[in-house]
Amino acid sequence: MRKKIKILVIVFVSLLVFGLIFLFTHVPKLSDKHGVVEAKLYLGNSENQPLFVGFGGGGGGNDWTRTYLKQKRDSLNNRGFAVLAIGYFNANGTPENLDRISLDAIKDTILSIANHPKIDNSKIILFGGSRGGELVLNLASRYKEFNGVIAASTSHVSFPAITIYANTSSWTYKGQEVPYVPAPLKTISPAIKGDLYTAHSMMLEDKEAVKNAEIEVENIKGPVLIISGKKDDQWPASQMSEQIMKRLREHNFKHYHHHVQLNGGHVAPLKNFNVVYEFLDNHFKNN
Repeated sequence: MRKKIKILVIVFVSLLVFGLIFLFTHVPKLSDKHGVVEAKLYLGNSENQPLFVGFGGGGGGNDWTRTYLKQKRDSLNNRGFAVLAIGYFNANGTPENLDRISLDAIKDTILSIANHPKIDNSKIILFGGSRGGELVLNLASRYKEFNGVIAASTSHVSFPAITIYANTSSWTYKGQEVPYVPAPLKTISPAIKGDLYTAHSMMLEDKEAVKNAEIEVENIKGPVLIISGKKDDQWPASQMSEQIMKRLREHNFKHYHHHVQLNGGHVAPLKNFNVVYEFLDNHFKNN
């Protein structure tokens, strides 16, 4: 009997080890929709409209086409801005998961639309919240065509893809994966429980990986506004945002840069959009 139990234990442990090895070494197939981006343009009535490009976060879809953001879209149009809503995963025709999304494809899509005769393509401002904030910082730090950034509830590093394996990058640049902070085994427990704050905090404990995955925000070619909620429960947004400010100061960033910390949670920036309007009016007002 004891011998049988011992054999069963050995088999169970072997299967567990094999499963963990598979989980952390198996690389999922790249989506056959890789490089597909959904875009919808909302034009105002004026000429030479600066282009406000809106990205959603880790829930996917195309947030800036949705009803709950219509009032903000209309307000931006009334202020003289064109609004371009971008869906980069889990949207029409796009990859299903936030996994190795092509920064180049997003850039090409934006610049193509920015050639519209009513748009001033010298004023392209990227806005993203949460993982979308991570995205816009990655875009603006790599492409000189983008002239300003608003990152809300953002990170200062790139995190893994949102897949069951979490062992690929969220982004690619020129066909290569963007360096990211890996998810160690211990993050599985809080992630299963939905405690994303703890899971992200655990990832950030790897200082060497953080250094390697830090976004080179000093390369951005225009003003930067960072907005965070002090009580963010999804990840330590305020602390990560302060790291962005620290890096900009250390590199003597010559453009305007400011971090607004709000008394709220992960969605606080959307509830305090006057901060965004003020930034746009001060730096990109339609002439």
